[in-house]
Amino acid sequence: MELGIQGKVALVAAASKGLGKATALALAEEGCAVAIAARNEADLALAAEEIRRTTGSTILPVRADVSRAADCEALVARVRAELGPVEILVNNAGGPPPGTFTDVTDEDWLAAFQLNLMSAVRLTRLVLPEMRSRRWGRIINIVSLAVKQPIPNLILSNAVRAGVVAMAKTLAGQVAAEGITVNNVCPGYMLTDRVRALAADRAAREGRTVEEVLAESQAAIPMGRLGRPEELAALIAFLASEKASYITGATIQVDGGAIQGLL
Repeated sequence: MELGIQGKVALVAAASKGLGKATALALAEEGCAVAIAARNEADLALAAEEIRRTTGSTILPVRADVSRAADCEALVARVRAELGPVEILVNNAGGPPPGTFTDVTDEDWLAAFQLNLMSAVRLTRLVLPEMRSRRWGRIINIVSLAVKQPIPNLILSNAVRAGVVAMAKTLAGQVAAEGITVNNVCPGYMLTDRVRALAADRAAREGRTVEEVLAESQAAIPMGRLGRPEELAALIAFLASEKASYITGATIQVDGGAIQGLL
């Protein structure tokens, strides 16, 4: 399928590994010029080289901590200067640490707010004016299945990522007539460092092995396996495309059937 985004400028946050890296690769395969951001410069350089070598597309790595306003501003300015205005924005950030309500402090709440909600708010605010002037844009937020089915022991992620969805749904209605779509994607249990880290945390708390915890999680998924990052990336590439021009304000899971709710 021709997605119609060859030559578009995309920015993918938290793209040195995992879901972000797979997303950057998928967009580069469609012919986008892709800026990738992450905090670890060495990992970022390796990811950029791999995607560039695999796809032949222009890849711009930019070190940035998206929980910091100044870094968001510098990131978008660099992309604009070297590639042009951002036409496809993929908001993504690592998850906050696990914990129950009584485990987490005010500082933990504020850090999660800055990392997961304000990063999406700031990057969206920075790219939106040029999307509006061009009357075309795609904003896609990577959140979590937790926004539809909260995960025990992840109170920070459950609460703050739900705020991203609410923000996106409201914004989608405000810019829909201007050729801009705003959507959320909800990865389920994927083969990522984040899922392995959460499994290790649970294993330590319950006196079990990481392998036992992962096997239990996998058994609870109707498809009987963990997801692959490229499976989420394929949906994001489609939502970024011309083919998805009538989809906005949606929150779509890629979870192997793990979510049990109707919506």
